[in-house]
Amino acid sequence: MNILIIGPSWVGDMVMSQSLYTTLKQKHPEATIDVLAPAWCKPILERMPEVNQAIEMPIGHGAFNLAGRWALGRELKSSNYTHAYVLPNSAKSALIPLFAGIPCRTGWKGEFRYGLLNDLRADRKIFQYMVERYVSLAYSPNDMLEQVKLANCPRPRLNVDKQTQQLTLQKLKLNLERPAIGLCPGAEFGPAKRWPDKYYAQIAHQVIEKGQQVWLFGGAKDREVTDAIRNALPTEHQQYCHNLAGETSLIEAVDTLAACHTVVSNDSGLMHVSAAVGCNIVALYGSSSPKYTPPLSERVEIVHTDISCRPCFKRECPLGHLDCLNKLMPDTVMASINKFIG
Repeated sequence: MNILIIGPSWVGDMVMSQSLYTTLKQKHPEATIDVLAPAWCKPILERMPEVNQAIEMPIGHGAFNLAGRWALGRELKSSNYTHAYVLPNSAKSALIPLFAGIPCRTGWKGEFRYGLLNDLRADRKIFQYMVERYVSLAYSPNDMLEQVKLANCPRPRLNVDKQTQQLTLQKLKLNLERPAIGLCPGAEFGPAKRWPDKYYAQIAHQVIEKGQQVWLFGGAKDREVTDAIRNALPTEHQQYCHNLAGETSLIEAVDTLAACHTVVSNDSGLMHVSAAVGCNIVALYGSSSPKYTPPLSERVEIVHTDISCRPCFKRECPLGHLDCLNKLMPDTVMASINKFIG
């Protein structure tokens, strides 16, 4: 088998998709797996031993660009792929394997994909978890229901480059004299996934009091939040709180997260990265649900409120109160953290 994967565009989804690649390699050890994905994914894919190469998707997320997809498909035709697995649900994501002349094209029924995919699976909702929906594509339609259960899905495992990790820690002026607790207060999806920064600040205060240090993770757009968390701490505690938001590349964040003892995170891409590098995870859920995208690790504490309006899966609270997050109190989260740090 010579396989082309049309990969997802979100960090967390890309990490979870590794479970499909692992399953394909287990079933077909001699298979070659290439993944077509946005350029930012390449460093993540290079940490997946199952992946032969990451191919940069030159067409922006959301752009149709039929001519560009045709040209890319014809370019890929020379690779003689035998199978394609299309993970996004859009029609446009299924065009490139068709234009590349790939004989077997597998994916879930989505928008207008009849004819584009010739191994079309009817209803992805027969599987509760996203990772199950990915892994099931490695099996025939007759076998997938019997074979695929969350407990049997391979867990994502990103390789950690110890040398690169040490260089990154030196660059960021970090050390492990105190055990590091990672806090990931951002969420690309929207505010209905973001636990309040004032609550994160209380967690930072308590773990520093207990003899830990805090590393704050995120992108440049999370800097305002991470600054607020650090500035809320007493002056004497700020030396033990390191604001890394916007200071690392994605792959540097992977290696730095791997050095953390425990990570506290919203339901975000960094939560899935933390699980894939072996951290203890305290996962905070607001509008989303661990019954769909849980961190795929055995060392997880999942925390959420039980108010009747969650999960709504909205980017912003439709009721305007964000009670699913505001009523998730720091003491509850700290109790989960203490299960890992004592």
